[in-house]
Amino acid sequence: MKYSREEQLKAFGQLLDILDELRVKCPWDRKQTNESLRSNTIEETYELCDAIIRNDTDDIKKELGDLLLHIVFYAKIGEEKEAFDIKDVCDALCDKLIFRHPHVFGDVSADTSKKVEQNWEEIKLKEKGGNKTVLEGVPAGLPSVVKAHRIQDKARNAGFDWEQREQVWDKVQEEFNELKAEINQLDADCMESEFGDLFFSLVNAARLYKINPDNALERTNQKFIRRFNYLEEQANKAGQSLKEMSLGEMDKIWDEAKAKGL
Repeated sequence: MKYSREEQLKAFGQLLDILDELRVKCPWDRKQTNESLRSNTIEETYELCDAIIRNDTDDIKKELGDLLLHIVFYAKIGEEKEAFDIKDVCDALCDKLIFRHPHVFGDVSADTSKKVEQNWEEIKLKEKGGNKTVLEGVPAGLPSVVKAHRIQDKARNAGFDWEQREQVWDKVQEEFNELKAEINQLDADCMESEFGDLFFSLVNAARLYKINPDNALERTNQKFIRRFNYLEEQANKAGQSLKEMSLGEMDKIWDEAKAKGL
């Protein structure tokens, strides 16, 4: 399915027209503010991420639409406040993309994705109103695993990284040993700190081996849910409660779930 640019712009224009009308005629849409939309925007973003993980094309399309509605909604509120409108949003984005891609729109050479990323961080430091330090661009509100990955990626682009990716495993082992030592001491604060260090080193390993740690953890979350649901379902069919079953009985059913590819 391929639509012309004219058809795409017409569809976007229709969306703007519909929102204009809703903002005037719908009591719910009329009362919305940046603050009231914020939590829903976060929810819609996670729903899109979930659809992407499931590789559900129809749901990706649907969730992109929901998120796009929020974008034009914020722009509409900005227009009403005479602060900015959707054109300002698009213009600012276009200017940023052109400025940050001198290897496409200028005379800078960057023939690998790694070089592009390195240039990107250098440009952001020079950009008017941009980041003053390498790590300033990492949003404070990111989930911890995503934030760790982003921090490490930015540090890498600044040249702070292992010479060989295999070296990271020594660091993982070092952090694991330090955690075990603190567990033996039963110092809650130190145990939490070392757990964090171990997580951080594992995220670093994932980055070096081009594994998205958040995606990897979510795959395991979903796998555990499927297998635990199977365990619970089988227990119910047998008229048993999970609390009444032995660990051996539960392990047997768990292995069945694994054998079924759940």
